[in-house]
Amino acid sequence: MSAPTRVLVCDDQALIRTGLATIIDAQPDMEVAGECGDGRTAVDLAARLRPDVVVMDVRMPVLDGIEATRLLAGAGVPDPVKVLVVTTFNLDEYVYEALRAGASGFLLKDAPPTQLLHGIRTVATGAALLDPEVTRRLVGRYAVRIRPTGGDADDVPLTPRELEVLRLIADGLSNSEIAAALVISPETVKTFVSRILAKLGLRDRVQAVVYAYRRGLVT
Repeated sequence: MSAPTRVLVCDDQALIRTGLATIIDAQPDMEVAGECGDGRTAVDLAARLRPDVVVMDVRMPVLDGIEATRLLAGAGVPDPVKVLVVTTFNLDEYVYEALRAGASGFLLKDAPPTQLLHGIRTVATGAALLDPEVTRRLVGRYAVRIRPTGGDADDVPLTPRELEVLRLIADGLSNSEIAAALVISPETVKTFVSRILAKLGLRDRVQAVVYAYRRGLVT
């Protein structure tokens, strides 16, 4: 049996923190590595405990969840920690900033426990957790901030089919939607996505979307 996924729970409200910890600890494949109520302690504890996933609130004292995420998983962090941002605020700005800071996923606190647990398991595997509809909305609203760096499809080290899949990812399509559009199996799509991320040195689908916009592959 594999080792349980170790989770650090960070939320400034004790009641919510305890609730999250109780749900997580009740799972046979998870355990709570620690708890805290502010971003600074979250960064310190994560460095010491090395959890598999940090469940991070956004609005916290001392250091907010976005900045804590940046210190744990942002660009240039030598040994990044996987962060799942969970907040009561369904604001595109928070989603965008959390993902820019390096978060692997984003969930609302009113999501059912099954969704939270699915989110932790997804992020723990190294995958990103972002609803395709949220991706579409974010891309629509923030694409203007992503400045094209020049170049064209010929400069991208992907096959024509991989380029096609990348463009559909950038359009916010899920694996099943891409499979339907290209008339291939979802498993084949997963293989394409993994290959694209590996070839381009990207961590997840969110980075793939940004890459596609930066290279001018989609507008």
